[in-house]
Amino acid sequence: MLRFAKSMPVVLLFLAVTVRAEPPIIPLDAGLPVIDWKDAGKYLDKEVVVQGKIVLTKNTGKICFLNFDSARSFTAVIREPVYKKFPQPPEKLYDQKIVRIRGVIGEYAEKPQIEIFSPDQVTILEQEQPIPPKPEVKKRTFDGTVTIATFNTLNFFDEYDDPYASDESTPAKPKEELQALASTIRTIDADVVALEEVENRGYLERFVNAMLGDMGYDNIVLFEGNDRRGIDCAVLSRLPVGPVTSHRHLRFNENGEDPEGPLYFRRDLLQVQIRPPKCPPFYMFVVHLKSKRDGGRTETYRLAETREARRILDELLSKDKDVRFVICGDFNDTFDSKPLKALRGEGETALRDFLADVPKDAVTYNKAPRSMIDFILASPAMGGCYVAKSYRIVPGTIETVGSDHNPVVAKFNLKKTAEQP
Repeated sequence: MLRFAKSMPVVLLFLAVTVRAEPPIIPLDAGLPVIDWKDAGKYLDKEVVVQGKIVLTKNTGKICFLNFDSARSFTAVIREPVYKKFPQPPEKLYDQKIVRIRGVIGEYAEKPQIEIFSPDQVTILEQEQPIPPKPEVKKRTFDGTVTIATFNTLNFFDEYDDPYASDESTPAKPKEELQALASTIRTIDADVVALEEVENRGYLERFVNAMLGDMGYDNIVLFEGNDRRGIDCAVLSRLPVGPVTSHRHLRFNENGEDPEGPLYFRRDLLQVQIRPPKCPPFYMFVVHLKSKRDGGRTETYRLAETREARRILDELLSKDKDVRFVICGDFNDTFDSKPLKALRGEGETALRDFLADVPKDAVTYNKAPRSMIDFILASPAMGGCYVAKSYRIVPGTIETVGSDHNPVVAKFNLKKTAEQP
């Protein structure tokens, strides 16, 4: 199936198949490790760029083999259905050439190999290039204090049309915004970051590899949610991750009053267990509630979702009153709204907030009408771990932070016990 850039007019669908999209904003090989072909076996199931010289080729008619040594210790494979994509037979095009090939290292007959599906994966070099060193991840010592952030990334879309989502009207996020977004995440330097409005995991991984490769975000969590445009909730974590739960399939109806039938999380309620070393685990719930853009009816959705989220949280609290969790994200409503009140609850199990530590005129939505609609809330036990005065909102604009939302950040000392204030 052909894939065209989102910015292409529909009329281009009638042009020849040689029409190509603009180069991707984040190059496909950006941030990928460049390795010597002799080391390919160390990278099974990982996407890399392999460098070496093709010394032996063979085309059986069904498969073209490009070998990097006479013993066929490592082979690039091109299957017959994709031959026509190459300007000349690949066994001639690449024979005795020094190449770099981008792809996933697989294995056949206990030997590593890489499959080529398009000429775009292969770059011919004039001479051997030095293998660049791996990006150095900043060394951090985890002392029990975790920094948590939430950040709506504003239309974090790639250049391609997803045929299973209504994303055609949303252009790819501009390079300048991606750079500002990366700079903001670097400045925050959180151990765990909740992200909202991300199109897919693949593009998020490419962004992290290309622009945040030294930040240590080895755990990238994203489940496809229910949003028709395709925006999802995600988590980046440099701390180990445990079980992950999506609540996208839950159906619920507020007293059977909704004529449309059962309601559901319009995006998702993403639940991720974080397992910090030598500290009790905690849960991170990420939400992105329906915006007010579609009128007053959307409050029904937000209220139903926050009530269902509260029910899920209460289940955890009923099993363990000292359970640690945060629920954060873009609530698309203010702190005193009905949906937020329903989520926060009352009494001993009320969620803890830390708004007293930020100026009263602080905003998280930085466009008109400016407002505070993004929050980090905590269970009573997690609230007891809160580091005083650490809750903050990073002020900015689309140009400076890369989004129309400002990030929210808070710290928690996980070595505190439930009895400590």
